[in-house]
Amino acid sequence: MTGTRPTLILVHEPERACFDRLLADGFPAQAATEISSYLAQSTDLAPEFEALAAACAARGLDFRAVELDDAAEVLEACDRRDSLVWTLTDGIAYFRGGAAPALARLNGLRTIGADDSLFALCQDKFRAGAVLAALGLPVPAAGLARGDKWLVEPPASSSGYFVKPNRLGAKIGIWEDSRIGKAGDALALGRRVFDAYRDDVIVQPYVAGRNVRASFLAVDPDAGPEVLGIVFVDSGGDFQTMADSMALYGDTGTAAKADGSYSEPELVHVGSVQPVAAATIRRIAARLMAGLGLRDLFSLDFRVEADDTVHLIEFEVCPGLPCFDFRAYCRAEWHLSLVEAMAETAARRIG
Repeated sequence: MTGTRPTLILVHEPERACFDRLLADGFPAQAATEISSYLAQSTDLAPEFEALAAACAARGLDFRAVELDDAAEVLEACDRRDSLVWTLTDGIAYFRGGAAPALARLNGLRTIGADDSLFALCQDKFRAGAVLAALGLPVPAAGLARGDKWLVEPPASSSGYFVKPNRLGAKIGIWEDSRIGKAGDALALGRRVFDAYRDDVIVQPYVAGRNVRASFLAVDPDAGPEVLGIVFVDSGGDFQTMADSMALYGDTGTAAKADGSYSEPELVHVGSVQPVAAATIRRIAARLMAGLGLRDLFSLDFRVEADDTVHLIEFEVCPGLPCFDFRAYCRAEWHLSLVEAMAETAARRIG
C-alpha cells in the first residue's frame, strides 16, 4: 500500500468476530459474550473513526481502520517508509490482537506501543507477576490453580485472598465472592472459572486500599513518567466485578446510556490526596519503562493504602482508549480529545 501521505493504520479485533469464533469453539453464549466484551473498545471507538480520519487529515496523515482478520494482507502491502501501525486490541488466549504488532515487525513497519513480546506477557498475569517481582516491584505474590488443583500454591496470608482468571484481565470473569478467606476456598472458584472460561486462576493475598489507574500516552515522543495520569477509580465497591465492567463498555454500556442507568466511577487525582503515593507510582512507571520496555501507550493498575503503601496489580499495553478514564486523561494532560490525541501522537512520529 503506497500513497502520497503517511498513513496511520489502526488494527482492531471486533467483539462480534471474537464472539462467533468462541461459539464455534464450543463456548456457551453467555461465556462468549462475557469474554468478547473485553474487546469493547473496538465497538466504542468505531463510531469515531470518521472523526479520527479527519483529525489525521488535519495533520497531513491518512487513516485506515483494519480488522484483525484482514491485517496480514494489509500490512504486507504497506509502505515501510510512511506507515505506522497502532494495535487497538491485544490478546493471546481468547483474543488474537497480539498478532498485529508481530505482523508489523515481520513487515518492517513502525508501531505505536511496546514490543510485541509484552503483548503476550501482560495477558498472562501469573508470568507477568513473576517478571514484575524480579524487577523488584511491589506486586502481590501469587498462586496458580487449574480447575480444583494447585499448580503453584499461594503464600500464607492473614488478610485472605483474591481470585481472578489468569488470562482474562483484572475484571472479566470475576464475581462478587472473588475475595475469600482461606486459600483452599480458591479451588472451588478455580473450578467455576475453568468450567465457564477454560482458564486457570491466579490467587493473590488480598491487599487493602483504593483502586488506582495510571494512564500514559506519549503524544510528545520524548514524554516520560511526568505525563502519567494517576487517578483513584472509585466505583462504589471494593473491586469491580465482571458485571460492573460490562455495564460501562461496548453494547451493554451503550444500552445503559440509552436507558439512563449508565454511571461512571468517580475519578480523583491521587496527587491531590496522597502525593507520596503518586510519586511512588511515577517511580514504578519509570522502572517499567526502563526495565520492561513500556513506551508510547500503556496503563497500570494499583491498590493504594491510606498509609501510602502501593501495590502494583498489573500493566496493560492496550488500555481502553475510549473508556471514560482515558478520555479524561487526554483532556487533563494533553488538552485534546481522544481522537485529536491519537492523531497528534501519530503525526509527531511519521509526519
